[in-house]
Amino acid sequence: MSILRNIENDITEMMCKLGYNIEKVNLQPSGRPELGEFQINDAFSLAKENHCNPREIAEKIVTELEKDGRFHNLNIAGAGFINLSLTEEFYLEALKELSKDIKSNIDMEPAKKIIIDYGGANVAKILHVGHLRSANIGEALKRLARLLGMEVIGDVHLGDSGLQAGMVVSEMKERYPELPCFKENYQGEDFSLPITSDDLSVIYPTASKKAKENEEKMEEARNITYEIQKGHLGYSTIWNKVKELSLPEIKRIYEELNTSFDLWEGELDSFLYIPDMLKYLEEKNLLEVSEGATIMDIKEETDKKEMPPIILVTSNGASVYATTDLATIYGRMKRFSPDEIWYLADSRQDLHFEQVFRASKKSKITTEATRLEFVGFGTMNGSDGKPFKTRDGGVMTLRDLISLVNEETRKRLNPMITDEEEQKKISKMIAIAALKYADLLPYRTTDYIFEPSKFADLEGKTGPYLLYSTIRMNSLLKKARNEGYNNYEIKKLKNETDKEILQTLLNMPRILKKSYDVKSLNDIAEFLYKLTSTYNKFYSENHILTSKDEELKTTWLALTDVVYKTCLLLLDVLGISVPEKM
Repeated sequence: MSILRNIENDITEMMCKLGYNIEKVNLQPSGRPELGEFQINDAFSLAKENHCNPREIAEKIVTELEKDGRFHNLNIAGAGFINLSLTEEFYLEALKELSKDIKSNIDMEPAKKIIIDYGGANVAKILHVGHLRSANIGEALKRLARLLGMEVIGDVHLGDSGLQAGMVVSEMKERYPELPCFKENYQGEDFSLPITSDDLSVIYPTASKKAKENEEKMEEARNITYEIQKGHLGYSTIWNKVKELSLPEIKRIYEELNTSFDLWEGELDSFLYIPDMLKYLEEKNLLEVSEGATIMDIKEETDKKEMPPIILVTSNGASVYATTDLATIYGRMKRFSPDEIWYLADSRQDLHFEQVFRASKKSKITTEATRLEFVGFGTMNGSDGKPFKTRDGGVMTLRDLISLVNEETRKRLNPMITDEEEQKKISKMIAIAALKYADLLPYRTTDYIFEPSKFADLEGKTGPYLLYSTIRMNSLLKKARNEGYNNYEIKKLKNETDKEILQTLLNMPRILKKSYDVKSLNDIAEFLYKLTSTYNKFYSENHILTSKDEELKTTWLALTDVVYKTCLLLLDVLGISVPEKM
């Protein structure tokens, strides 16, 4: 349990003994520090409940709080706002506790099993900037949920059954008709693909262009897609080989972004469950046929806008995204029995997921207790306010975006780093930090403008600034260890900046809780900036290693160590690695 939660519990117990019916006291950071560090506003709700003056209740509470040695500067503002500050002795004890284990200052959530569906890479297509936010936000939410005690399964959920499959196989058939998989009597004999992964970056765009310009080619692509879904041996074999060829590059880019998955499954994996799912829905009399398509009505009496039915099988017998998503839920419930499933995707897919979730609940594929949540996000835009593109207006690949940011971060490397390989490694780590921090800094549904030179800067609210600050803390601690300081006695504080750092650290559990609840990392990103900025102010005000006051020196080193470990912990939640130097 966190340090502030313990205090809140003690105050809650005290107020209950005074005869007030209160479930939980909230100790809020004060908006007016001159009155106190924290504020209690519960007198107003209690006054309403007890039909009396809130100031009268506040005075009774303050009288009791004055008996507690942890508080000072107790006062009442206005009609009943209770202000208080924590004593230096309390802060020293808090620092001792944090020094033992920074994770002790985290309020764990009730244990749950959560599946997070993020990534969404399309097989045979290059990862582009549109895949960035899903990877970054999904990975960070996975790490945050695990930190708070959840069992989490991350699934990349590859796009491998859509029209791109038919397009690619159609193009391969046109280019390499001699491949055995295209023969009518194909029996499954093995063969090698006559292409490389680089060739795929040309094959799909070419196939897509042909299909869009020629209705016959589009119809062929649709038919091949349908045959792949049905398990056509030849088409399925070559498509699986294309997947195998495509995956290493997809995995490499995700690894560069410090993004990993427990499951590398795709839409085609859901086809194992589609027959049983459709049979289950039919037995519940939930399916109907409309214009040759199999649909399910998902309207509710409370709807204030029209809700179209969900299409599960098209008129030509093919499955669509709704089919595979619902079948994936069907399979996940059978295999994992999760308490919650979160889906990371562009906010514009909100209707699709609402339809799928409604179908899941109405059919009881998921239980009433199962929580399905769509975590939508905005777009990363260029300086023109439109989705980030290449200079010639094309779609920016993630590989090119990382290289673009890497060019900027390399300009800012310490010139003392002369080894070429070390330069590449460190520069890439800084580039990833710049990219990820910029992506996680805005609230997730907000569209934002990405400027490589701005977010690669060592000053301001950037990933490189956080890395530089964290590295400097580590450097200070290394120097201290070289001077024989391995254990830090915590004896006394000096001024308000010391306390401000500790107040910030005490607030971390609330930041983690809020980020978890709203499924956005912006508060953690802001918290890291505030923590490092406050520490840098403290660093500039004090000569830590040369201080003649040994009690202050060891306390400051302990404080530095706690801030450093907190930065490492939260940067790791954001999926950001810290180099040794930069």
